[in-house]
Order: sequence, then C-alpha cells, then structure tokens
Amino acid sequence: MNWFENRIIGGATNTSPPFKWWAFWFFCEVYLHHMNLLSVENLSKNYGEKILFEGISFGIEQGQKVALVAKNGTGKSTLMKILVGQDVPDRGKVTLRKDIRVSYLDQNPVFPPESTVFESAFHSDLPILKVVREYERCLAEYEMSRDHQPQTSNFKLQTELELATARMDESNAWDYESRIKQVLSTFRIHNFDQKIKELSGGQIKRLALAHALIDQPDFLLLDEPTNHLDIDMVEWLEEFLSQSSMTLLLVTHDRYFLDNLCDEIIEIENGDLYSYQGNYSYFVKKKAEREFNESRETDKARNLMRTELEWVRRMPKARRTKSKARLEAFEDLKEKAGGKKKEETLSLDIKMNRIGGKVLEMKKVYKGYGDLKLLKGFDYTFKTGERIGIVGQNGSGKTTFLNLITGLEPADSGKINVGDTVIFGYYSQQGIKLKDDKRVIEVVKEIADVITMADGSKVTASSFLTRFQFAPEMQYTFVSKLSGGEKRRLYLLTVLIKNPNFLILDEPTNDLDLITLNILEEFLLNYKGCLLVVSHDRYFMNKLVDHLFVFEGDGKVADFNGTYSEWREKKEAQEKAEEQKQKNEKSAVKIAEKKAEEKRKLSFKEKFELELLEKEMAALEEEKQELNEKLNSGLGGNDELTQWGKRYQEVINLLDEKSFRWLELSEQI
Repeated sequence: MNWFENRIIGGATNTSPPFKWWAFWFFCEVYLHHMNLLSVENLSKNYGEKILFEGISFGIEQGQKVALVAKNGTGKSTLMKILVGQDVPDRGKVTLRKDIRVSYLDQNPVFPPESTVFESAFHSDLPILKVVREYERCLAEYEMSRDHQPQTSNFKLQTELELATARMDESNAWDYESRIKQVLSTFRIHNFDQKIKELSGGQIKRLALAHALIDQPDFLLLDEPTNHLDIDMVEWLEEFLSQSSMTLLLVTHDRYFLDNLCDEIIEIENGDLYSYQGNYSYFVKKKAEREFNESRETDKARNLMRTELEWVRRMPKARRTKSKARLEAFEDLKEKAGGKKKEETLSLDIKMNRIGGKVLEMKKVYKGYGDLKLLKGFDYTFKTGERIGIVGQNGSGKTTFLNLITGLEPADSGKINVGDTVIFGYYSQQGIKLKDDKRVIEVVKEIADVITMADGSKVTASSFLTRFQFAPEMQYTFVSKLSGGEKRRLYLLTVLIKNPNFLILDEPTNDLDLITLNILEEFLLNYKGCLLVVSHDRYFMNKLVDHLFVFEGDGKVADFNGTYSEWREKKEAQEKAEEQKQKNEKSAVKIAEKKAEEKRKLSFKEKFELELLEKEMAALEEEKQELNEKLNSGLGGNDELTQWGKRYQEVINLLDEKSFRWLELSEQI
C-alpha cells in the first residue's frame, strides 16, 4: 500500500505523518483539482499619478462567463493584457492553470499587412501549430536531402521526421488546415488569399475572432468582441458563446450581450473592484442599491461629524490620551464623511441650430464600385425630427451611404439635395484623426474658445471639457495618452460642439463605456433634429430609432417603419416561413416520390407474369441451345433441318418478345 492507502485503510501508525498534515495534504489535492482557471491576487497598476486599480482580487472558475465593466480610461484593456502576459502589474499576482488552452482577442487586433488571410490565421504561437510547422520543416529537409546528402544524414533526418509524424498523430493535427478554413468560413471569410491590407475593419475583427477560436480554447478573453461586427454576426457570436462550455471573460458595451450571456459582472470603480453574481439587469439593480447605501452612510457620517467638529473646536486640555484617540476617530470620520470623490457628470445639453422645412432629398441615387452595386435608384425625402437606423451586413454600403449624404463621396447618378439650413454632425466610424502631440484642450479650442449651450449660456472650452468628464488636469494630456474610449468621447465632443441639426452617427457605441452610452442615449432621446444611426448595438438601436433602412445587398435597400426588435421579429417570422416552405416542398417531393413508387409497384398478376417469364425464358434458352447443336451436327434430313431452322427462328423471336416484357416489368420494381 502507498502512504495514502495505509493512512486510510490501515489506520495511523507511529511512522505516519500527523493527521493535521494529512488533512492539509488532502485539502490541497482537492483544492488544486477544483481551483480557479484564473486567480488574481492584490493586483495594482498605475500610470504615473493615475491609479487604474489598486489591490484588486478575483477568481474565475471553469465554465463561468464573466464580464468586466468600468468607465473608459480605468484600465479594462490593461487588465486583460496583464492577465494574458502582454503587460505587467506594478504589484500583485496572476495565476492561470497550466493545463488549459487560453486565447485572447485584442480590442484592436493587428496582423502583418502584406500577409494573406490564411497566413495570418495559420501563424501563431498555438502549440498545435508549432507541431505542424515542425513536421513541415522536417519533411522539407528530408526530401531536399535525399539526393544531396550522404545516407547517414538521411537517416538522422528520417528519424526526426518519424518523431514529428508521431507528434502530428498525438496532436490530431493532420486536418488542421481544413479546420482553419472551416472556422474562417464560419466568420464569412472565404477569400483565403486576400491580403490583410485589403480587409475592412469588420473583416479584420472577424479574422481575429476566428484566430482566437481556432484552437478551441478552454479559457477565452475577449476585449470588445462586437466592435465592427454587423448585427447578424453579433447575434451569431452571442448564441455560439452561450452554448459553448468555454470559460469566458469579456469586456463589452453591448448590453444584450451582457444580459443574455454573462452569469457574473465585475466592476472596477475608483480603483476598487465590485462583484455581482448575475447578468446586466441584475448588475444595474445591485449597483444602484450599493450606491444608495453608500450615500446613506456618507450622510450619517456627515451628521456625526458636525457633533465631532464642535468637540474638536473646544478640545479639552485634560485627559490627553482619550483626546488623542478621539482626534484619530475624528480623522476617520472626516474621511468617511467625504465619501467618494465627486465626479463630474457627463452633460450633453448642446444648442441645436434651427432646421427649415426642406431637410434632405435623394432621388434615383445609384452607387457602386465595379461589379459591386451598393445603391440602385434609392429614393427618399427626409423630414424634420426623423430618427432612422441603418442595418445590414458589412460591405453592403452603409458607410458609403452616409458619405454620399455628407458629400464625402459622389453618387454615380441621381440627385442629393440638402436643405439650406441643414448642419451635419458626422461621427464617422474611423474616429478622430489628430496628431499624437496635440493636447485635449487644443483639440476643442481649434473649433471654438466659447460654446453656446441649449439654455443660451456660454461656457469656455475648459468648462465644456469638464462637462464631458475631462477633468482640468486631464485637459492638458496629449491625445496619444488617451484610451480608445476617451478618444471616442473627445471625438463625440468635437461633433456636437458645432451645434448640428442633422446628426449622423456611424457605429457610435464602439469603445464607449456604459455610463457614457446611457447619457448619450438620454441626449439623443431629447434631440429635436434629424438622427441617422448605423450601429450593431441592438439595445442602442431599439431605444433610439423607429424607422429602418435595411441594406439587403446588391443595391437593394428596404424601408421598414418600426423598431429594430419589430424588424427582427418580422425577419425571424419570414425566415421561419421560408424554412417551413422549404420543408413543405421537400415533403411534397417525398410524397410525390412515394406515390410514384407506389404506382410503380407490381400487381399480383404482374409479379406472377414476371416469375413465369423467367421460367419460360430459361426454357427457351435451353431449347435454342439444343436446336443450335442439331443444326450444326450435320445429322438429319432436309425436312428435319428445315423444321429445326424454322423452330430456331421462332424461339429467337419469342425470346426477344419475352425479354422486352421482362425488362418492362423489372423497371417498375
């Protein structure tokens, strides 16, 4: 017996370790077996004086689907990079279980621009790919050496090739190339030879997702996975991840994604971490309760502080020890009463220029690039206050449509007439284009030093930035130092500062935090001008638009009056109807085939005839053989030969007749 068997079965002996050590060992075995896939202990990260997070700890167990939520600039992407080893913390420890496959999707994936789609998917640090590349190297060297090197070298290379072949077997890597192509096709990537530099933002994101999923990871980390994806692909990804057994940690602003997929949400706020065991709806409810309780505690502390403040002012001279203790308590109370540092609330109360009766008219507009047709005779007259959403697959022409309206691209034919009072505010998907050495306040001052608000009051560029959650100390930060979300928020500011009365937003939700999104939605709900939105964010679209342009491809644009949910329900109903139609057609074909088959079945009489024919044909063949032998024997007189010849011809004719009938009946079986 080993030590464990002896301890359990044979009982403790003098030589056995003390029971408490055995218990500790047993606990460790159980713990290690069921430990978290990821453990984070006392993790801290600062950038200069800016604290991203301080002493945070959490764990993720196998099968969990966890979302990370925080404001822009508070270190979500930095934390993800630390977890996968692409960045290092200032303090703390990250532990990933060693026996698991881990994949990471970067928020802004980068591939070599000159490489092809397939090369980019095939080249990575995945263990299985190392096995494939090693096998290909050994095979190439062995084949090259057979005619140019001595037998001893060939033997060495042959041994290496055999070992590489064995590793290919162990890793089940022989069909890996076809698996890569299958995954790429799932993400609607079919041109494997296309160069990376020719891909759109959405295609690059889909390639990165395919790259992350190719190795079928145990633990998947996704940083803004829905950015640049069309709605159909977002919904497919949501369904795929919800059905998968993979452990998941994701950063996303997509609230339907959070609600339908996640079973825990961890939030970073003011450097601290809060955990919520539930989906997005649960998180919103519990976060509100937590903030309410914290505000009550702060109010209580402030009331107590007034009493203590009076005591401090008339501090007694005697009993210094107790006075010192009370002073220390007063300092703690003072800190508690201060509560959280009050943050500026994002305020979007910009003045809107008056818009006239004539807004925008598009008549018989055509647009395409070679064989790719984006618009075929598009007609529409926009009215004041309309709120239109645009949906469609990537590459169907949504962004081109916006560029046509704003004059950034010309139409091939047709007319686009813009009203005299229209002032466009165009928030493009490409984002802000600024030099890295510009400071935040310089960006705003280049547009206006003073900004007019909705109530007619005027504020300075600095005050305006403060309302957009750019604190005074942050306003002199270089643009290059901003996070992706902070840059998008600054870009939104530069669009709204011009007081537009026709807002065009192309994927405005990308990289924005949930707080900014909520306030942007509130502003847009009260916005009186025209609103045209392209977005893959279903929650955002549902909340803001009541009319859709659906880009169906090949230049077709459907005009749908209703919300995104209503359109989705109609689309699903149509898809189900089409599916049912196809099922009915298949069923009708099967019924027809069955009827035809039943029709072809032989009757009892025909079956009897077929059996009789087979016997008669066999007898005739035998008779034919006998007659043939008689005729060739040279025996018999003239009369007999004539009779045999006549019968021989009759037998041949009967065989032909019966064979034809036999074939006719046989074809019906």
